[in-house]
Amino acid sequence: MSIQGGILCMFVFLFHSVVAQQTPAISYITEERVVNIGDNVDLQCSVEYASNYPVLWTKINREKPSEDLFISKDSSLIVPDPRYSIRHDKGSRTYTLQISKIQEIDAGPYQCQVIIGPTSKITADVLMSVKIPPVILDNSTHSIVTSNGATVSLNCYASGLPTPRISWRRENNDLLPTGGAVYRGNVLTIHDITRDDRGTYYCIANNKVGRGARRNVGVEVEFAPVVMTDRPRYGQALKYDMDFQCHVEAFPSPSIIWIKDGFQLNDNQHYRISIFATADEFTDSILRVKTIEKNQYGNYTCKAVNKLGSDQKDIQLVETTNIICPPACGIGLISGAENKKTAFLLAIFMAIFDLMFAKQKLSCSLILAKLY
Repeated sequence: MSIQGGILCMFVFLFHSVVAQQTPAISYITEERVVNIGDNVDLQCSVEYASNYPVLWTKINREKPSEDLFISKDSSLIVPDPRYSIRHDKGSRTYTLQISKIQEIDAGPYQCQVIIGPTSKITADVLMSVKIPPVILDNSTHSIVTSNGATVSLNCYASGLPTPRISWRRENNDLLPTGGAVYRGNVLTIHDITRDDRGTYYCIANNKVGRGARRNVGVEVEFAPVVMTDRPRYGQALKYDMDFQCHVEAFPSPSIIWIKDGFQLNDNQHYRISIFATADEFTDSILRVKTIEKNQYGNYTCKAVNKLGSDQKDIQLVETTNIICPPACGIGLISGAENKKTAFLLAIFMAIFDLMFAKQKLSCSLILAKLY
């Protein structure tokens, strides 16, 4: 090889070395960041040999690249958002993108780009994740109605960052059917459910961001009626009233009837029936036997029926010589003079009452007459 040829080869080699050394490069990019809502965040990108090339910060949309958000070019902002600011340190050749008052929508990948040609660029990415409080998802159980003896599953799922952990509790910290006061997991399964398992269950999602999330899950267990009475035997004197009470536990709500001598009783001049709910799954019924006659003594039956079955209890009414109060001690009954001592005391009270209200010309007798 001639001397001229050797010099030419050395020149070409040196030229390529210089060009290679001056090719733009990204020497540093911020590592992945996990931040809280409301924080301020700095994303840094250091470049080499890029003084003659545009340097951009871009928020990448992986699903729709056409919607990438170009935030800054060199030391100037492209997006007119006061939450963004850009700084350029010439000494370290670092471009710092600051995002203030972080919001949930700020999460995602950010890319530092050095544009070296119409279709060519050098890039480096940094992922920013924003901590998000738990939100319980709609595919979680809201409430459930089941039958006695069935197996049911209560589901609870939540979104958030970090991924929330799910736990289950019961109202008033009652023991769970699975045992213990707390169950951890997305699905709480109850085998061979009974009416004792009904009530409110709490699905709790927690990822240590904010106060967590909670959903109340109502569990209703359908079961056949269970009938209870205060006592199996009542006594009352002839011509006085008597009340029988019947307590029923059932779901769904039962039909309650009273029976005597094989015939269903209804409201009339001899009987009055009251039915009222006292709480969820609890219903009470009162049968009043009015001005008892001889043929009204005997056995009565309180019967409750729903779609799952029936139950009944018998109550016996017997005659006594003593007047049983209540309900036999009303004013209307006492005025019948069957209890002369009580009627005499009541007359004294009425006279005193009349004297106290004489100025208003309002007598006790008139008041009582209006009330009764």
